[in-house]
Amino acid sequence: MKKLRFMAVAFFMSLLAVSFVSCDKLQGSETGVSQEEGLSIDYEKYELDNGLNVVLHQDKSDPIVSVAIQYGVGSNREKKGRTGFAHLFEHMLFQESENVPQDQFFKKIQDVGGTLNGGTWQDGTIYYEVVPQNALEMVLWLESDRMGYFINTVTESAFANQQEVVQNEKRQRVDNNPYGHTSWVIDKNLFPDGHPYSWQVIGELEDLQNATVEDVKEFYDKFYGPNNATLVIAGDFETEEAKELIEKYFGEIKKREEVAPLEVQNVKLSETKRLYHEDNFATAPQLNMVWPTVEQYTADAYALNFLGEILSDGKEAPLYEVLVKKRELASNPRSYNSSEQIAGKFRIMVTANAGVDLDSVEAGINEALSRFEKEGVTEKDIERIKAGLETSFYNGISSVLGKSFQLAQYDVFTGDPGYIEEDIKNIKKVTKEDVMRVYNTYIKGKPYVMTSFVPKGQLELIAENSEKAQVVEEEITENVEQTVTETEAQEVQKTPSKIDRSQQPPLGEAPALNVPESWTVELENELEVHGIEQTELPLVNFSLVIEGGHLLDDLNKNGVANLMSDILMEGTANKTPAELEEAIDLLGANINMYTTNESIVVRGNTLARNFEKTMELVEEILLEPRWDEEELARIKTSTINSIERNAANPNVIASQVYDKLLYGENHPLAHPTSGTVESVEAITMQDLKNYYNKNFSPTVSRFHIVGDVSQARAVEALDDIEDNWEPKEVTIPEFEVVSNRDKASLYFVDVPGAKQSVINIGYLALPRTSEDFFPAEVMNYKLGGSFSGNVNLVLREEKGYTYGARTGFSGTKIPGTFTASSSVRTNATGESVGIFKDEIAKYREGITPEDLEFTKNALIKSNARRFETQGSLLGMLQEMSAYDLPADYIEKEEEVVRNMTLEQHKELAQKYLDESRMAYLVVGDAATQFEQFKNMGFDEVKLINKEGEEVELTNLKP
Repeated sequence: MKKLRFMAVAFFMSLLAVSFVSCDKLQGSETGVSQEEGLSIDYEKYELDNGLNVVLHQDKSDPIVSVAIQYGVGSNREKKGRTGFAHLFEHMLFQESENVPQDQFFKKIQDVGGTLNGGTWQDGTIYYEVVPQNALEMVLWLESDRMGYFINTVTESAFANQQEVVQNEKRQRVDNNPYGHTSWVIDKNLFPDGHPYSWQVIGELEDLQNATVEDVKEFYDKFYGPNNATLVIAGDFETEEAKELIEKYFGEIKKREEVAPLEVQNVKLSETKRLYHEDNFATAPQLNMVWPTVEQYTADAYALNFLGEILSDGKEAPLYEVLVKKRELASNPRSYNSSEQIAGKFRIMVTANAGVDLDSVEAGINEALSRFEKEGVTEKDIERIKAGLETSFYNGISSVLGKSFQLAQYDVFTGDPGYIEEDIKNIKKVTKEDVMRVYNTYIKGKPYVMTSFVPKGQLELIAENSEKAQVVEEEITENVEQTVTETEAQEVQKTPSKIDRSQQPPLGEAPALNVPESWTVELENELEVHGIEQTELPLVNFSLVIEGGHLLDDLNKNGVANLMSDILMEGTANKTPAELEEAIDLLGANINMYTTNESIVVRGNTLARNFEKTMELVEEILLEPRWDEEELARIKTSTINSIERNAANPNVIASQVYDKLLYGENHPLAHPTSGTVESVEAITMQDLKNYYNKNFSPTVSRFHIVGDVSQARAVEALDDIEDNWEPKEVTIPEFEVVSNRDKASLYFVDVPGAKQSVINIGYLALPRTSEDFFPAEVMNYKLGGSFSGNVNLVLREEKGYTYGARTGFSGTKIPGTFTASSSVRTNATGESVGIFKDEIAKYREGITPEDLEFTKNALIKSNARRFETQGSLLGMLQEMSAYDLPADYIEKEEEVVRNMTLEQHKELAQKYLDESRMAYLVVGDAATQFEQFKNMGFDEVKLINKEGEEVELTNLKP
């Protein structure tokens, strides 16, 4: 794991190094300012009479505001037998409340140009919105209504629907994925029965199915009171006005039960536990070794975080040295510490090369640990890790939402939104002696849980003396619609309130569009440079896009472009791979390179003060390749491993087969950028040199930069690239795209035992360069371009068949696809495909004026959020330069949206949506799902393999 985890909500942000000055008490509230070289994050904290903690952070750099409410409840508050309930309850709170009708939370936020979501993890639950600043009162009305005016609306049918949605989320994320059950096996055996961390956040399937409405009410009454929550508002608002609104909407909500703090429940193992599982979706074996450690914010937790990085991150890390370089058993071993609210664990995870016996991996891990004990920790190790903390901190607070998360979780877990002072002190205190101490205390010679996950039928690869893990897998059954008996519909009993909550508060004036000013120059070597100066944070983000990418691959040796973007990061003529890696790390920078269908991209992020030194490394990477044969061998092995793993992933299978069906065998887009096992094995270093010498040129390249750097400084930093990167003529080939589908074809790829079916429906449509492309995107919005799209409302919210369903257009300079997609529970496959087909057909007949108005509001008003972060601005520059768009292209897009009529919308739908000519691809369990499609009115029904070739039905497993 590349980045250290210093916070409980790792999936939200990394909150890293800054200093902090003390808080002053002001009239019963707290104010504080955290500072690093002039940057300030001021906040004010106070408490309402009902116990709600409020934290305010004013930031007027963009006309948007973020509201986040974090509750002190996660899966660690559940009971055995009712697991998964915190997460299930999170879903319920998006349904309706006493004054907000069914399915209106998402629609109302999108209607004002905002975005929203929620998240549940072991230790907490958070709900959040980011909206234009004129909608702050509306958000507070919504959030307060579900905090205090929700429970009377819970019905059996609404609850049953969300039970289905959550079960589908589990199938999608766990049951249908390689190694999906690993965490379940680890936690079940690491923590004793009944420990709050002994079950998964997603819960047990049986528990999800058995949950009741009474459980909802009990859970709500106990944990969803104001006295168990922190409300954070960050962004463009007036403080006194915000306080009045908070008191108006939240002040009258009554306290609920007092929630006692959880006691720390660290564990110890008396003996090592060795378990195995045959994985239906794995193509390579995986070994995990997990030790119990300590809770978050302890001195040992910080040192264990450092230990995880030192053991596995980098070319000189012991796990890499032994398992990758010396023994050639794996490509990317990982180790990391996870210290949470009441306990922790340290994990080494190794996905081995295909066919590798996990006994040899275990031996390799032990050798690596012995090497670590002998070599110890150096001061440079500590320096290297600490160097990246400041950059990561700034990245974490680059949005008002990031700031909201930081303030909320510090307040919930420590009682102090400014706890970052102590957090950073603890980080800075870590020494090399501390790292060795925690290794000896928690890892060396201590019992652990080991898991061996191997492909089905390859039990010979498990680590010896392992016992079978008791993984519970769902059986595929016939789809039976759940019948819910509701009592006669009654008017919702409304909780008394001092204010009229039945009407949505009025919105203020929407912020005007304010596109940041950009600049463009062309260097003497014909390299285009595009930039935006943004001085809010001392950061710089940049990208170099080199046209060609996968399009320049020889399909007989497919994958050369992809290997190019890997090999160029493995050292330079003057630096070994380890030295290059260290040079980047010591700057606190990030530089990576990747390949797309149409380009090779160098992407970077660094502190403004280190920009020039970072660009020196970029120039060295770009112009002085090392061509390291040893690293090429490792990269090829890693790539082949990835290809083989993808071959068992239903989502990847669906994507690759879909592209092949639509683009045809002779188009590069029909083939994955990574290549095939055979093509990668055949690639030589000379192939890479030939690609580089022929196709790397400033004449087909564009450099983009956003951040705290002026145009003059940015251009000056490119002087050496301008002088030393010589232009050459490069021709990007054009390939014929044949779009002649004339029938509805059902294609089915068999993945035996799949718990979900992946559905892709569509055909070739139009390129991004078409004048119809953006209008077509606008047209698609209400069909499936958002959570409130018709297909999602039916398949998820009405039927409960999926975790999500979407539609969209994907064109670039090459004609792209219109695609409708979802993953649905297996026994609802046929009906779901039929629903997609019907909804697309109905959409061709036009939408209502209300739906068109919703589309216009959502797309136009969301532009207020479009220019907040450096990453979003970089994306805007890349889009402008790729398609030669004018500086005012966003204003022109707004005009398209604003002026669209119902007639134009219908005309576009009829032009670009024709369900009678689409390819309908299903990847799932053919034994139970294939036959039904022969009677569903398709022009042809074919069973095909992963290469898109038709196969006989007799090949199906019973």
